[in-house]
Amino acid sequence: MDSTITLHEGKYLGLYIRGNWEFARRPNADCCVGILPITDQGELVLVEQFRIPVQKSVIEIPAGLVGDEPEFSGESLAESAGRELLEETGYRAGAITHLMASPTSAGMTPEVTHLFAATKLTKEHEGGGVAGEDIKVHLVPVETLPAFLNDQLEKGLLIDFKIHAALQQARFMDII
Repeated sequence: MDSTITLHEGKYLGLYIRGNWEFARRPNADCCVGILPITDQGELVLVEQFRIPVQKSVIEIPAGLVGDEPEFSGESLAESAGRELLEETGYRAGAITHLMASPTSAGMTPEVTHLFAATKLTKEHEGGGVAGEDIKVHLVPVETLPAFLNDQLEKGLLIDFKIHAALQQARFMDII
């Protein structure tokens, strides 16, 4: 028997209590995907977007929720990753490899993030996301990634840690 009590539930986020622990979850999705796109030229395809909760632009790997839209229900994790990659960056992946799964923030949410590497990329359009998103796409050679990220920090942007986790796992798996 589930002893979860709903404290508040909005369109995108809910607050719940189980026992003595308060936590948040998305009412429409319990997992998300993050994609480390790697071009044949050894570039990472990163995205930049303004994030309302932190009130700053963030450099990230392309990512998205799984199962949050009815038209994509039943999609596999890899299919969700490929769709999000295409929407946000304009690149279609010829190969998608699961890198790892990890709790997003285990003390705050039951959400699990599944990280993928996307290779054999084909550029189909400019990207930018769907309506309401204003995503900028950055092609960054792997060898200049530290300098690029430091430059972004100096400009006041934030860096999402999933870049580092996905890159490390892709290196460990000899994908890059």
